[in-house]
Amino acid sequence: MTFSVNLSKERLLRAYRQMKLIREFEERLHVEIATGEIPGFTHLYAGQEAVAVGVCEQLSDSDYIVSTHRGHGHCIAKGCDVGGMMKEIYGRKDGLCHGKGGSMHIADMTKGMLGANAIVGGGPPIAVGAAIACKLRGNRFVSVAFGGDGSANQGTVFEAMNMAVVLRVPAIFILENNGYSEHTGAAYAVGSRDLAGRSRAFGMPAECVDGADFHAMYDAMGRAVARAKNGEGPSTIEAKITRYYGHFEGDPQNYRAKDEVAKLRVTMDCLKRFRARTEADRSVPQAELDAIDQEAVAQIDAAVREAKAALPPVEADLYSDVYIQY
Repeated sequence: MTFSVNLSKERLLRAYRQMKLIREFEERLHVEIATGEIPGFTHLYAGQEAVAVGVCEQLSDSDYIVSTHRGHGHCIAKGCDVGGMMKEIYGRKDGLCHGKGGSMHIADMTKGMLGANAIVGGGPPIAVGAAIACKLRGNRFVSVAFGGDGSANQGTVFEAMNMAVVLRVPAIFILENNGYSEHTGAAYAVGSRDLAGRSRAFGMPAECVDGADFHAMYDAMGRAVARAKNGEGPSTIEAKITRYYGHFEGDPQNYRAKDEVAKLRVTMDCLKRFRARTEADRSVPQAELDAIDQEAVAQIDAAVREAKAALPPVEADLYSDVYIQY
């Protein structure tokens, strides 16, 4: 297990690069969606970057994650190709899923990314299945299920948590509590108002962490991974966080206060907090973070250009990738 205070400058730069890539990816999609060129629903992850990166920086390509409908950040944090993701969202043949998955169904098995999932609460049972496989193989890999506060009210999540404890499998549940589920406040919809406490009731340790603090997320995940790899079973991390955009693109967000998001972009921005900490402890030169900012914008610009120029699937592709061929 490694802790954030021991991270090298190179590891810190990589973490910042991943967070900045996610932010620029999502901010650019918010603009591009308005052109009408992107098919289907899109749910943006901007504001939650430290959760995905704090978690995935403790994982390898051989560890598994299962994502949600708000999955772009998880994909990038796990190492999925940004250009391939953008092409997938635009429905292009060269996308990660050949243009057939779109925003809510991106997957990349080579990175251990078992797929985003449009079904709320649909990921934890899959992640527990992968965790069972890890245990049976004895390979010391772990499986992670991402979910929001809304998914935490689903029976599938309860069943998955209980099974993970009963079978003592290396599963880790990440609950990204952004406070609103779809349009309903968690303070109303979660009776106990304590998702971590609810997870403990199943018989596993659970922490509640500031999701805008990369270092806090990284350390909490390190403890959960160590527990899983040592055969001690599952854990839960509840990350208190916010999202800058609506539940989906086009959501009027009438449930939020008028100036709420503008204030949160000042007070609850994981990128600003990361910069402030690394400047205070002099662990990373700020000029190098500035250079990453520029590189990220250029990389997303190129990804959008290439996606717009790429070709969609053709009629002959209709029946490929539908069933597994044994």
